[in-house]
Amino acid sequence: MSLAPLPSLENTVAIPLAPPLSPHRHRLPAERASITHKFSVAGHKGYIMVGLYPDGTPGELFLKVNKAGSTVAGLMNTIAIAVSTGLQHGVPLGFFVDKFSHVCFEPSGWTGNQRIPYAKSLVDYIFQWLGQRFLQQERPNGSAQI
Repeated sequence: MSLAPLPSLENTVAIPLAPPLSPHRHRLPAERASITHKFSVAGHKGYIMVGLYPDGTPGELFLKVNKAGSTVAGLMNTIAIAVSTGLQHGVPLGFFVDKFSHVCFEPSGWTGNQRIPYAKSLVDYIFQWLGQRFLQQERPNGSAQI
């Protein structure tokens, strides 16, 4: 089997590439409205706090779980920082909701929330709630869709 020779690059014209765009952060005002939601998943209690832009869209996320200093609390804080940074740099909330809803790991269980009766993980509950609260659309039959 013989291979064909590569074409010569002698007569090729180089096209300059545009410089990469640098991300722009849209900061929230120093004083802003927020929503706090208390939750429980299989007895693990916590709070979701969402800071809002003046138009009512989410711009930051804080997560507080009842086990301060635990690995779970540290991971929730890390997720909140990553999501907040993404939101402030233009990543749509729907992207995070699509990626993090329905992820499955412990703790999981019953929630006491009629709209999200069972969560597959704390992360699942948080992002299902965010989707229902901020992205909910009504279907023609009246059921909710996130």
